[in-house]
Amino acid sequence: MTTLKYPSFTSKDFDVFDVPGLEPRMELLIERIRPKLNEIGAATAPFLTDLVGEEMFVHVAKHARRTVNPPHDTWVAIANNKRGYKAYPHFQVGMFGTHVFVIFAVIYESNNKEIFAEALERQLDDVMEHIPGHFYWSTDHMNPEGTLHKDISKADFKKMAERLKTVKKSEILCGLRIEQDDPLLLDGEAFGKKAQEVFTQLAPLYKMAF
Repeated sequence: MTTLKYPSFTSKDFDVFDVPGLEPRMELLIERIRPKLNEIGAATAPFLTDLVGEEMFVHVAKHARRTVNPPHDTWVAIANNKRGYKAYPHFQVGMFGTHVFVIFAVIYESNNKEIFAEALERQLDDVMEHIPGHFYWSTDHMNPEGTLHKDISKADFKKMAERLKTVKKSEILCGLRIEQDDPLLLDGEAFGKKAQEVFTQLAPLYKMAF
């Protein structure tokens, strides 16, 4: 399995999210960020295909539904479906104006939420033990914040699982947040290697979702 190599991200890339107005921000996002997301997707899909044992496809966020508000984040998603990713458990590499994220996600449009919730309840001890403490969990993909794994109790996880089963708009995400000033992002080789480690640690969660 080859080592992933990613493009680097500089302060100039993060500055895109400070640009006011939908069109000006989208223009810069398309010009500056999207080529990097395409590159990340092209490198990552074959790696994830080998890792999870099924063909994975690249979906770069287009933000096509936006008519007024400029996007606060952008991403590339990699899923096992060629036509889309939102209805399926998937992986993402993306960024807000403050940080880059490398995550596994089951978002509100997926029918796999209940499957994942039941697996989480069954395998909770394993999950609590094997997910690194500095990874974070989130229940809202639009919110840049999350809670560190080491700060989440067994009762918290049970609540998250219950919510996944009962609330239509519920979501669950887990992964690594890399702050915008982290020197790792300036070194594409180190960044790619780190993402590879993160995906490997997240792969058991992905498999729990089916």
